[in-house]
Amino acid sequence: MLIEFIENILKDNNVSHKDVSQYSPLVLAYIGDSVYEVFIRTLLVSKGNAPVYKLHKQSVAFVKAKAQSDIIHNIMDNLTEDEREIVRRGRNAKSGTIPKNADVTEYKYATGFETLLGYLYLRKDFERLTEVLKMSVSV
Repeated sequence: MLIEFIENILKDNNVSHKDVSQYSPLVLAYIGDSVYEVFIRTLLVSKGNAPVYKLHKQSVAFVKAKAQSDIIHNIMDNLTEDEREIVRRGRNAKSGTIPKNADVTEYKYATGFETLLGYLYLRKDFERLTEVLKMSVSV
């Protein structure tokens, strides 16, 4: 139901596979960040009821730049050539800001990871997105 709803939003706004390839890597990372955040929060909440501050602390361990940088390094060999190119575009994008708690290189790789997630999400390639998300928590 939710996936159908998302697909309809993209269809109603004429977002095609070709369009997604033309999006700025930072736009892809913007939506990819949200996709990953919802995935991680869902994963944590599905493990049982817990105080919000504990859930937040657990989620930060997954979503911080260092963790995402480590993930993309660990799964890179499992990505297609096109997916590696998307990661490279995201990694090389000039964001203008670096979070205060992140190393610049880690932040760039984290942006590459988020760019990949956003790319797969907007392409509506939910099967591959699911595979990548599963890889991200199994490394």
